[in-house]
Amino acid sequence: MSNYTTITYHDELLPDKSVRRSFDDGNYEWRRQLPDGRVEWQDSRGLTGVDELLGDTLVKRTLANGKVIYGREHGYGRTAWASGTSRVVTVNQTTVGGKVGAVLLGAGAGFLLGSIMWPPEYLNPEEEAQMREAMRTQQTSSDSGGGGDSGSNSYSSGSDSSSDSGWDDGDSDGDGDGDFG
Repeated sequence: MSNYTTITYHDELLPDKSVRRSFDDGNYEWRRQLPDGRVEWQDSRGLTGVDELLGDTLVKRTLANGKVIYGREHGYGRTAWASGTSRVVTVNQTTVGGKVGAVLLGAGAGFLLGSIMWPPEYLNPEEEAQMREAMRTQQTSSDSGGGGDSGSNSYSSGSDSSSDSGWDDGDSDGDGDGDFG
């Protein structure tokens, strides 16, 4: 028996390049990527905020009221979120990787996906700055073509014209789970 809730979702790309995210619990989010790569969102419950990739697969969700929740992307469309005693894993069923992950979880073969590594409850500003800088360095290195493939994720800042939707996560592992949880 798991000590977390799993919520699946589907993304729909809208004509204005924003995304409507429909969760299986009946909630919705409307998301749009900002020029700096962060994702601004509002949901059907009246909450608003911004998601920011910090690197090392960590996502920082800052609500309009200032509350911060961290998530950790796990591949195959899975993101683990932790806030206090609440533990939620969201699963993107829009992508092939997310569908594979959902099938494996549903078939009781979730162990093939690896265990859930929960995000930190808190990061101080210095830790966040270090993660941002490491991600920038990694992106600069991969953009210049030097050093080969480091094997870790490098996410599109939204300025990459290779993705017509602006929602490409830029990783090459084929799981297609991008856009921050």
